Amino acid sequence: QVQLVESGGGSVQSGGSLRLSCAASGYTYSNYCMGWFRQAPGKEREGVAVIDQDGSTMYADSVKGRFTISQDNAKNTVFLQMNSLKPEDTAMYYCARDPTQACGGLYVADFGYWGQGTQVTVSS
Repeated sequence: QVQLVESGGGSVQSGGSLRLSCAASGYTYSNYCMGWFRQAPGKEREGVAVIDQDGSTMYADSVKGRFTISQDNAKNTVFLQMNSLKPEDTAMYYCARDPTQACGGLYVADFGYWGQGTQVTVSS
């Protein structure tokens, strides 16, 4: 079965950096779009970044220039490098898999498989 396991979350001060990882298993990794999403307390889950299997990426406006999504197909892993973190980046971050190879956007409803999440807390 499909499994997505996130790691790398933690607590940092404003301006700091974190690198999230998501290890995928149970399917052929190279056939699907992968994404990172986040959900803050009291808010809806929102898209952060997605990456096609050809390496094409899309980002939410709020993280452009600060976050970078990448992947290592040989290790079935997708990463999210987060720099210049702000308190408003505080949220539970989730890795997810789209049912198709091409990413259609940052839409939560497009993604059918989810990890358990990793908490990111940014203090001012």
